[in-house]
Amino acid sequence: MSSVQVSEKTEAAPQAKPVDMRLEVVTIPVSDVDRAKAFYEKLGWRLDIDIANGDFRGVHFTPQHSQASIIFGRGSTAGAPGSAQGLVLAVDDIDAARADLLSRGVAVSEVFHYAGGPFNDTGEKPRVKGRDPEGRSYFTFASFEDPDGNGWLLQEITSRLPGRVWE
Repeated sequence: MSSVQVSEKTEAAPQAKPVDMRLEVVTIPVSDVDRAKAFYEKLGWRLDIDIANGDFRGVHFTPQHSQASIIFGRGSTAGAPGSAQGLVLAVDDIDAARADLLSRGVAVSEVFHYAGGPFNDTGEKPRVKGRDPEGRSYFTFASFEDPDGNGWLLQEITSRLPGRVWE
């Protein structure tokens, strides 16, 4: 039989301030770099860099007013083209965002909400046509794909939940 001793007096370790970490870049896998570059240019995203070095080519784009970017290219990821799913773009007005993408020739889904709540893709028919019936921020979506099938979600956020702004 083993025994476990528990100290009755424990000293709390000082809490270190967390190091700032910002999601800056997401790498997405594509099969044709030039085709993907043309698609993201068509979206109106800022081209930050297109660099080639031997067998490597990296293309870096940033969506309008985003603090995070995407990178794709030759030699930038071993992922299968189209395997990046659930990439989220927060928008203030989902109807305006849809209209903008449609005007650029992008196939965008109808507006929908998830039957089980945001990002809950479970159940037989998880996506329900139309806006969130309660009009809640974070609950209304639309989706589109790039030419390789990498999946993007537009998520309408009209007001941020408390605690979402770092001090």
